[in-house]
Amino acid sequence: MNPNAEFDVIVHGATGFTGRLVAEHFAKHHPEAKWAMSGRNADKLAAVRDEIGAPADTPLIVADADDPASLRAMVQRTKAVLTTVGPYQLYGSDLVAACAQVGTDYLDLCGEPAWMRQMIDAHERAARDSGARILFSCGFDSIPFELGVWFVQQEAARRFGAPSARVKGRVRAMRGTFSGGTAASLKATLAAAARDPQVLDYLKDPFALTPDFAGPKQPHGAAVAFDEALDAWTAPFVMAAINTRNVHRSNWLMDQPYGAEFVYDEMVLTGPGEAGEAAAKAVTAANASMGAEGGPKPGEGPSLAEREAGFYDLLFVALAEDGRQVRASVKGDKDPGYGSTSKMIAETALCLIGSPDVAGGIWTPGAALRGKLVERLEAKAGLKFAVE
Repeated sequence: MNPNAEFDVIVHGATGFTGRLVAEHFAKHHPEAKWAMSGRNADKLAAVRDEIGAPADTPLIVADADDPASLRAMVQRTKAVLTTVGPYQLYGSDLVAACAQVGTDYLDLCGEPAWMRQMIDAHERAARDSGARILFSCGFDSIPFELGVWFVQQEAARRFGAPSARVKGRVRAMRGTFSGGTAASLKATLAAAARDPQVLDYLKDPFALTPDFAGPKQPHGAAVAFDEALDAWTAPFVMAAINTRNVHRSNWLMDQPYGAEFVYDEMVLTGPGEAGEAAAKAVTAANASMGAEGGPKPGEGPSLAEREAGFYDLLFVALAEDGRQVRASVKGDKDPGYGSTSKMIAETALCLIGSPDVAGGIWTPGAALRGKLVERLEAKAGLKFAVE
């Protein structure tokens, strides 16, 4: 962490749809924080500042992904940079490099595992040396899933005597859209995979984010399936490709408390019987259209009423070898892609800068902050963790 910083947090990309929501969260809920807004255009920043009701003296910083010097100047002024400017493989590399070199904390909403692995390989050593804490995936992908696994494993350890080697993540209910940035990131990733075979290898590998470690074979999660343990049909979950990688990295970063043979998958739970099977097939068909024309574009998103009406309900099941189960839930009070995500990343940034004991390096949010982050998200971000 940058010890001589002028600011606690700079919200970079504050004129974008999600960045604006993050800035609004700071303005409304954290007047005590020393924070600033950053983007490419000073006039647009000033307009957003006024529209969200932020104080007139909120600092505005012009910085652009096409100008690495401006990024470096920005990161030298703050303890942490929180960036919503994606796709990160197109606009994030120089910012990660600058933070790793300067010693400034970095947080994003990345769901791009191949790029994340490239950043780990390129900047892990520099971040450790400088003290920068680099946290990818600080939104709906993947905090509720990563911490949901951590939370259910705490209870499994109490009941079974040790964490479970098998956990299932299941989406029970959800209302809300994925962000336009998520769709743009998917398109950018597919384009990168077409250019570089190694990107495709990373996308196929459940252990892409654990360098030099490959665990056991994982469920592919790519088709409708009946889950015997839950007596219900399941459908593929579109965010599983990033969330599962982050869960395995989290286990690896914490010295594998879940074991080297840990198996984890994520699916959408659609229910029993013919109705459950039909619903699973419908979800699978809807997944195929994700990223098609007509969805939200980067910079666009749902109305306030739509965000307020959104929610999610996630189930995590830890299985013992003798068949016993421990179940836990993670619930969020806003739509996942915007309302909940914007609160999560803001509160994770403040939790991180309040945690000087976390060493420099490239972390997952859950491995870095664990129960401390669970408590903060429950208190400040509308999440609820519960053993069932």
